[in-house]
Amino acid sequence: MSKSYQDITRHTSSWLAPLRQDIGETMRGFGALSQAALRPGALDAKTKELIAMALGVAARCDPCLGYHAQALVKLGCTRAELEEMLGVCVYMGGGPGLMYAANALAAYEEFGGEKAPQAA
Repeated sequence: MSKSYQDITRHTSSWLAPLRQDIGETMRGFGALSQAALRPGALDAKTKELIAMALGVAARCDPCLGYHAQALVKLGCTRAELEEMLGVCVYMGGGPGLMYAANALAAYEEFGGEKAPQAA
């Protein structure tokens, strides 16, 4: 069974909507935290999204993989940049890190990221 990261992010977003209404102050606070943390500074936006994706791999968070893959594609992240970061995830996370690194690559491709060259 393969995962659809577009479906996962759509489904998650649909369940976040009632939380925005029910715990609005908390959700606004989280949104402000997100904006502040991801604002370019000493690190650019793409570097910060690569860090966020790495943490999503470490936490084995499928919605995180989807949201951050989508952001990385929009920011022009190359496959080489993503794979280099995923190599660090595998180093730090062992076998479970490797399994979620594969999921992160699938999410990246699903959102329009660069595909692997086809073998001849």
